[in-house]
Amino acid sequence: MKKLLKTLKWVGIVLASVIVLFVVAVLIFKNPTFDAPYPDIKASKDSSIIARGKAIVYGPAHCATCHGGLENVEKVDRGEEVALAGGFEFKLPLGIIRSANLTSDPETGIGNRTDGELARVLRYAVGHDGHAIFDFMPFQNMSDEDLTAVISYLRTLAPVKKHVETIDMNFMGEAVRAFMIKPVGPIATPPKAVVPDSSIEYGKYLVWSVANCRGCHTDRDMMTGAFIGPDFAGGPEFEGEKDPNFKVRPPNITPDKKTSKIANWTEQFFIERFRKGRLVPESPMPWGPFSRMSDLELKAIYRYMRTVAPVERIPGVEAE
Repeated sequence: MKKLLKTLKWVGIVLASVIVLFVVAVLIFKNPTFDAPYPDIKASKDSSIIARGKAIVYGPAHCATCHGGLENVEKVDRGEEVALAGGFEFKLPLGIIRSANLTSDPETGIGNRTDGELARVLRYAVGHDGHAIFDFMPFQNMSDEDLTAVISYLRTLAPVKKHVETIDMNFMGEAVRAFMIKPVGPIATPPKAVVPDSSIEYGKYLVWSVANCRGCHTDRDMMTGAFIGPDFAGGPEFEGEKDPNFKVRPPNITPDKKTSKIANWTEQFFIERFRKGRLVPESPMPWGPFSRMSDLELKAIYRYMRTVAPVERIPGVEAE
């Protein structure tokens, strides 16, 4: 008995030492900084370029849904312009992440950020302070022209003084930030320009580099954001922003005939469904912005999604 107690005592000492060392390591390595290049992107005052940026922000990239704040989601769904002053909360096991203020306010928004700093955030997920940001925005491979258009439009936004604490982590979240969150850059040299058309290639560009379809329709580790499931075969569970009792999992959107939500949809039905916009109030899908995509964009997305690998899987169930 004495030997057992002695063993347990030493086990306790070792565990306590490990915990202390872990806490110290988190405090030492908290908020690591990273180097990343500043893309050669310069905002334009050309009205056509600004209009393109606005169409992306309020359309396929659905920036306004998150950066407009929860209180303005219904207005964004209706197509209204709102102040992109941030504050939308993503409640995760590791803490809360809030969307940033994108208005031109120099103190609380992006008024004092250079074009290069804004481009670096979107392309390399590294903020102006050198800290890696959580990979919520899939714009690393967006074309130079579209990135220029987005930043050009953001430069036109009126200033709104609203301080947003974008990161509010618990201890485990701080540990994840210290050791696991790294910059996410482009998988190849981003294209200078992409010609909008109804092709599979343009659909792939929209799905992967603009609309973030994979971000919700693929299972993720909610502690780190890492993708842990087959692409487009159904995502993690979401709860309603206003009704926490509402639970939903983004469906399988691969071409699998048995378990996919859209495998049996015709192209015309696909377009018509998107045109209807939000039918379920608490759905996390940004139906409003997506409902305003052009027929050309919706056709391209539909045609690309028919080419992805089919996966027989119901969200929440392991793939066979």
